[in-house]
Amino acid sequence: MSSAQSVHSVRAAPPADSTHSIRALVALGVGGFAIGTGEFVIMGLLPEVARDVGITIPAAGHFISAYALGVVIGAPLLAVLGARWPRRALLIALMAFYALANFATVLTPGYFAVSIMRFASGLPHGTYFGVAALVAAGIAPPNQRARAVGFMMLGLTAALLVGVPVGAWLGQYFGWRAAFVLVGAIAALAMVLIRYCVPDLLADADAHPLRELGALLRPQVWLTLAIAGIGFGGMFCIFSYVKPILVEVSGLPVAHVPLALSLFGFGGIAGNLIGARMADRALMRTIGGTLLYSAVLLAGFSMLAQHLATALVGVFLLGGIVALGPAVQIRLMDVAGDAQTLAAALNHSAFNFANALGAWLGGLAIAAGWGWTAPGRAGTLLAIGGLVMLGASLALQKASKT
Repeated sequence: MSSAQSVHSVRAAPPADSTHSIRALVALGVGGFAIGTGEFVIMGLLPEVARDVGITIPAAGHFISAYALGVVIGAPLLAVLGARWPRRALLIALMAFYALANFATVLTPGYFAVSIMRFASGLPHGTYFGVAALVAAGIAPPNQRARAVGFMMLGLTAALLVGVPVGAWLGQYFGWRAAFVLVGAIAALAMVLIRYCVPDLLADADAHPLRELGALLRPQVWLTLAIAGIGFGGMFCIFSYVKPILVEVSGLPVAHVPLALSLFGFGGIAGNLIGARMADRALMRTIGGTLLYSAVLLAGFSMLAQHLATALVGVFLLGGIVALGPAVQIRLMDVAGDAQTLAAALNHSAFNFANALGAWLGGLAIAAGWGWTAPGRAGTLLAIGGLVMLGASLALQKASKT
């Protein structure tokens, strides 16, 4: 059975028409909106969190790392444990877990407790997006799978435009914990929407944890994860330090940074939509083209940053690298065989690894005294590394057919 067939074989009661499909994708997107807001809102509230908990701002940054660790660990663990669950029930359970973890964050008193809750909040992240991607692809025509996945993932990019600024505003005026009340409420809303808008898709009757773990024995799965984990890290080299770059190099007033960052969100939405459409037409060329685009943009970002107008254009273009997301998600589903749930979930472990890798290498470049724009050069190397992994994947694919 091909991977495309295996995705569609889980359908039990597909939507009757495109209207029902769109409703299902919107419901899934609301869940992504909740997760995106919960993941990123704390980045704009670190001073408030540090002051309330009684720690330094760098120590408060550990809460971001705790969440990312939860994603990396939770994605494979929950995907394997939930392999035989009906898709809709699993998605609702994951959203319920996410809502409770964020509500519990509101009640936690100190550094250690908040760290545990942030770790717990990250656990369902990867599995939710992986299963949601399987559902989105399953209710779409075979030639529109990437577009359906990209539409579902718009919730994540929309969080950067709406959820994070609103959460940050709540956190500044009502205390940082208010932001996580908002996140929990959105997750609860997503549970209701998924229950009534998403079709009740059954998992493969032969699904088994050991079969899901079989994905880890497939070289193409690892190569695809490496494309995401290395190649996508280039974007985070710049994005992790975009505020000081814009302020210190481009001359942007600090008060205008949130508006400038919204350009990244707009770029992400454009990249998501355009990249998904291109992936449906030529999947591997889209992955390669996006990585090449990333390498060229990151190599030239130091020049763009010298003038405010071009720097803002560069921030928008940086968001376009998000086009890699839907394409890599579909590629993983194509190479995973019978282990669809685990492979789809691992995609987000790879992207969180890219986040950590990019921020780390970008920080090393700055600490070495090479200037605020040095992360662009580090990012270029990561994008090229992603292209190398893509080349290895294509060579293995060609060899397996001969």
